[in-house]
Amino acid sequence: MSGEKNLTILLQNMEPVLNSGDYVFSTVENLSQIPNMEKLLFFFREKEAVTVVLEKSIADEWNLKYNYISSWITLSVHSSLEAVGLTAAFANALKRENISCNVIAAYFHDHIFVAKGDAGRAMEALRKLST
Repeated sequence: MSGEKNLTILLQNMEPVLNSGDYVFSTVENLSQIPNMEKLLFFFREKEAVTVVLEKSIADEWNLKYNYISSWITLSVHSSLEAVGLTAAFANALKRENISCNVIAAYFHDHIFVAKGDAGRAMEALRKLST
């Protein structure tokens, strides 16, 4: 399945889900510094360092530094990687509420990271967008 491309259908069926836990973005020079890769939510190599995203409790256990604690929202709809406008639509809905977001598009779903204190308002804004 390649996912939905129709923006109207995507918005009507996005069903945001607030995942439990606190998540942080940290950096390491290389992945050999990570004691257990299975505990990472994801990583991304940039020229400056490797960004790792994981639960705050694990980052604390591993003594990783971070300065942003976030909540993780998953849009339940299976969106196509070729869909046009979904990211812009939810980013603008969050912008109207003065909520910053960090977005990850995975194969099946879009994932949105917002500041921990903004999670409730972000969920409200996303639910409004889908109606």
